[in-house]
Amino acid sequence: MRKPDAHIVWDWNGTLFHDIDAVIAATNSAFAEIGLEPITLERYRELYCVPVPVFYERLMGRRPTEAEWLVMDAAFHRHYTEQRVGCGLAEGAEALLAAWQGAGRSQSILSMFGHDELIPLVRGLGIASRFIRVEGRTGPSGGSKSASMVRHLAALESVDPGRTVVIGDAVDDAVAARDAGAHAVLYTGGSHSRSSLTAAGVPVVDSLAEAVQVAEDLAS
Repeated sequence: MRKPDAHIVWDWNGTLFHDIDAVIAATNSAFAEIGLEPITLERYRELYCVPVPVFYERLMGRRPTEAEWLVMDAAFHRHYTEQRVGCGLAEGAEALLAAWQGAGRSQSILSMFGHDELIPLVRGLGIASRFIRVEGRTGPSGGSKSASMVRHLAALESVDPGRTVVIGDAVDDAVAARDAGAHAVLYTGGSHSRSSLTAAGVPVVDSLAEAVQVAEDLAS
């Protein structure tokens, strides 16, 4: 029996979709609405974590109330929708997706970005045909990806978690991969600093091209 080929599960925001500048701008616009000081990219990357309310706790010195969290989350998404218009795929992403598919291997997207917004965005960038499944968040925002990753891989026929590599920009991507029995490679172009990513105990890279090379080795 032929063993399944290597599979990549791509994260979207901060990984395939280069939107970190939009994220920072939206975060600071949301902060201004609730009286918080603006944050730099460097500080954001040092403090950011999932679940997102813990990130706000690191900033505020206390956990936001449920009411505060709902206001913060709504403000962020409102501003992010405005800011993301100028964003596109990460450098080299389109060619990497085409090459992986051209080699006869499969790939998918699992994102905690809202599913109903993710699908038209992926289609609009002309890359939907590269993936066997594109899946975004359908429940409340701000949580971990682990349970979604387990379901995502279970839904993919002929994909072996042991030959699957999750490529993402957050420690939570590595946690989700581990919980689903998959490998992970973390990319420094998104939401986390290199030092915080290194703590996850998986390979950390500075380009998506390097991420794919490492993924090939891990899944071989």
